[in-house]
Amino acid sequence: MKASSNLEYVLKTGQFAVTAEIGAPKGASGQEIRRRALLLRDCTDAQNLTDNQTAVVRLCSLAAAVHVLEVGGEPVLQVTTRDRNRIALQSDLLGALSLGVRNVLCLTGDHPRLGNHPEARGVFDLDSVQLVAAYRRMREEGRFLCGEEIKPPPPPFFLGAVENPFSGPLPYRVARLAKKIRAGAEFIQTQIVFDLPAFERWMEAVRERGLHRQAFLLAGICPPKSAAMLRYMRTVPGISVPEELLRRMEQAQDQAREGKLIALELIRRVREIEGVSGVHLMAVRWEEVVPELVAEAELMPRPRWAAEAG
Repeated sequence: MKASSNLEYVLKTGQFAVTAEIGAPKGASGQEIRRRALLLRDCTDAQNLTDNQTAVVRLCSLAAAVHVLEVGGEPVLQVTTRDRNRIALQSDLLGALSLGVRNVLCLTGDHPRLGNHPEARGVFDLDSVQLVAAYRRMREEGRFLCGEEIKPPPPPFFLGAVENPFSGPLPYRVARLAKKIRAGAEFIQTQIVFDLPAFERWMEAVRERGLHRQAFLLAGICPPKSAAMLRYMRTVPGISVPEELLRRMEQAQDQAREGKLIALELIRRVREIEGVSGVHLMAVRWEEVVPELVAEAELMPRPRWAAEAG
């Protein structure tokens, strides 16, 4: 079975995948990235490196990916179109591949007005669908968007995108997922799932179109550390937090423990949904809980492609 990365191997061999997110610091030190990567390396199949998430300036995702590689992790390089034109987007991919990155996740990115430089001009030369298509062409045809040949051709890599099951009318969200898959997305990581019934309705619509057989879908799971965190998330566009879940956290004597239990319940339940191929864990400033979650969800030990490939 051909695979260009550990994540691709895990998914294509039918195993339930586990990825996790590493948020970059607002500084130039890579020590915290390496610490988190070591924490997540053995309990996840790949580690996402965010690209100036929420439009806030942070250590760049490519440098963070190199730190992850240096400690034996497997980076998923997030690339947003917000800050780069098509020249930079293609150049950054070649640079990442030259350094050993083999998983790439394409996003449009949050608008600059939401971040710490609201006066910044967004680029948005391409959107996420166009970026997926451009990267697929670079990989499969060995050509830049302008048609020129890439010499030497880029090595194989695993191409992903994101989708939000909770933002906008259901038919629109499913149609947009289909568009990303047609463009070349092989794996999809979703927005955080708190509203399980809404996610199940989305997955039912996904299955009706057979999209679960065309790409690997990883459900986003976030262990809430406090009721205050959940209340904040209710204000974030595209995140659906049911009232009963918030009340449960507010009434808990140990809110961190309750948040971990909620995440465990969600992992177990999404694992039973047909078409869900894995989970993407987003433990915001709480990466220490991820090894516990993965172990208690009975998702250890993790498979390792490199060992089998020799």
